[in-house]
Amino acid sequence: MIETRTNSITLCSFKNLMKQKEICHFVTTRMNGCSLNPYGSLNLGFHVGDDPQAVVENRKQIANSMGIPLSNFITSKQVHGDHIEIISENSRGCGSSDYETAIVATDAMITSVQNICLMVLVADCVPVLFFDVRKKIIGAVHAGWKGTVLRISQKTVMLMKDKFGSSGNDILVGIGPSIGPCCYQVDIATIVKNNNDLKEKGEIVLHEKHDGKGYFDLWATNKLQLIKLGIPEKNIETANICTSCNNSVFYSYRKENGKTGRFGVGIMLNNK
Repeated sequence: MIETRTNSITLCSFKNLMKQKEICHFVTTRMNGCSLNPYGSLNLGFHVGDDPQAVVENRKQIANSMGIPLSNFITSKQVHGDHIEIISENSRGCGSSDYETAIVATDAMITSVQNICLMVLVADCVPVLFFDVRKKIIGAVHAGWKGTVLRISQKTVMLMKDKFGSSGNDILVGIGPSIGPCCYQVDIATIVKNNNDLKEKGEIVLHEKHDGKGYFDLWATNKLQLIKLGIPEKNIETANICTSCNNSVFYSYRKENGKTGRFGVGIMLNNK
């Protein structure tokens, strides 16, 4: 990933998506906002207990840095499920300035509409961005461990293929900062028991380390699932940045014991 500073805001970008003039995208950090601790300081989540006015101001800073009106942003009420919403013009602005109007019970969004910025909010869960360079379709996914075992990234690509005629060869992917396999300790037995088909198909990556504990590799699991759908490995860029290890830059729900903010990952189709 590439780090840039615009109007005092630090943003990160995927190298593969930066080359595409038809889109703009971003990954925010937790720095240079106006939220007070424990949300310090660029919290973009309304649902975590922060002052709503601070959240709006933080979102305005991101919108201004990107040159996108805040009213063009769309967010959803993420529930760790696998529902994917196809976004139309009628949804423009939903959840941009409050939580109440956000798209209900949705963890992934797809659109072909220009000048709508799809944004997911994360703090350890995996953000995944998609761009079909031929059909001009974008997608944004929130994939925690539940979404990952439900194959939400994979299902998003399947919906892109079904509804828009996308081909795996044409889809570029960015897998953003999240808790890494270095820190994401899990109960391997429970995950395997409930998702044995994932293990049998080689679509889940679990490590058992010398300490006898299990660790879930969310990055590799999402990547494997996408490769199995025909997306070339060279089309997939993984940030390989652990939010727990880099807690001074990114929010980490697990590192901060559940009391923290959310950073944003967004993508938008530009005007032709």
